[in-house]
Amino acid sequence: MLRVNTNDSRCFIIEHERAVLVLRRFAAKEAITLAAWEYKIAYVDFRGRISSEGVEFIRQQGEHRTSFATRYLSTLGQDGWELAAVHPLIRTESSYFILKRPATEAKKEG
Repeated sequence: MLRVNTNDSRCFIIEHERAVLVLRRFAAKEAITLAAWEYKIAYVDFRGRISSEGVEFIRQQGEHRTSFATRYLSTLGQDGWELAAVHPLIRTESSYFILKRPATEAKKEG
């Protein structure tokens, strides 16, 4: 909490500098924590195939394209992955999904 002594402007400056210092330390710790992500890239062909790291995910017969993508994202979501970005490709009906999750301790060290 920032305390202000209205009788002495020097107290205000000292307290302000302490507050800034604390905020900078907090921000630095948060930046280190937030920067530790694990990423996965998936090639998505909405006509029926998603490929990531050698694993194929195939659309079931009669399954809608949106249900197909939702099923894939839900499956990965159970393992802590979240969709961070979608990069559409020039070829229609295909994109890259960029997924992320907090890095495990083993991944952070390695």
